[in-house]
Amino acid sequence: MKTTNSTPAPAAVRAEAPMRLGVSSCLLGNPVRFDGGHKHDRWITGELGRYVEFVPVCPEVEAGFGTPREAMRLVGDPAAPRLVTIRSGRDLTETMRAWAARRVEELAGENLCGFVFKSRSPSSGMARVKVYPEKGGMPAHTGVGLFARAFMERFPLIPVEEEGRLSDPRLRENFIERLFVLRAWRDTLARGADTAALIDFHARHKLLAMAHSPALAKDMGRLVAQAASLPDAPDRYEAMLLAAMAKPATVARHVNVLQHMAGYFRKTTTQDERQELAEVIEDYRRGLTPLIVPVTLINHHVRRHGVEYLARQTYLRPHPLELKLRNYY
Repeated sequence: MKTTNSTPAPAAVRAEAPMRLGVSSCLLGNPVRFDGGHKHDRWITGELGRYVEFVPVCPEVEAGFGTPREAMRLVGDPAAPRLVTIRSGRDLTETMRAWAARRVEELAGENLCGFVFKSRSPSSGMARVKVYPEKGGMPAHTGVGLFARAFMERFPLIPVEEEGRLSDPRLRENFIERLFVLRAWRDTLARGADTAALIDFHARHKLLAMAHSPALAKDMGRLVAQAASLPDAPDRYEAMLLAAMAKPATVARHVNVLQHMAGYFRKTTTQDERQELAEVIEDYRRGLTPLIVPVTLINHHVRRHGVEYLARQTYLRPHPLELKLRNYY
């Protein structure tokens, strides 16, 4: 293992033009709900808004239903529900589906890195939306909003979440990591994804992929090794990459990656330093300290000992520190 005192600090998220993120318009504070109100989410517009450019979408308004409007709900078969107004019983299903089909094709040109949907919405909820029986009774919480379904079918690998789920720190971190990885991959494609670029990208993202899916990370490595003879290697790699990142990282997988990185310091650190690092990783495994603590200590050793391979790892800084996504226990 070659080390050098001139090795740069671990790669940080680059300051470039904001990535584009689709979002349910009401979450931005726009008064587009059926009653003329909104569901402003201040974390989305405040913290996340510093790093993204929003592309707002309100299915009901854009489909021509107006504001204010009669409230509506999903009715019938949860696998293929109808969109029906609650008071008058108007069936708006085909109007919404026709609009959604057009809108997702428009969004294909927006270079979106993800979408945040409004939870429980009959148009925008991505899961657990109420679907009412035709003749009364208790609703099933198994529906998907009509626009959300159209979007996810059209873009099956693009990261999506609901604002309610983003209150879970692990789901929030996973979503944000996926956004930044997709952005980095698209930047690579824009510069020309030849074999050398693919090898470089995988080398930088290998440990991050391992924290999400060791099996897919291994498959990605095999693909990269054969990339020179595979014309479709970038497409296949992208599918594997996004599938891997869609699997939330676990404590056990983080520990595996942290221990792997700690191995790079065996010959350059003292026994006390190695013991300290092992104890910090174990404290994280036991839930006594947040992930940011062992990561910070490893960053310290990377800088001090100039471990070039680790310095380039996206895992050590996959998103802006200001988002504080690794501060949870």
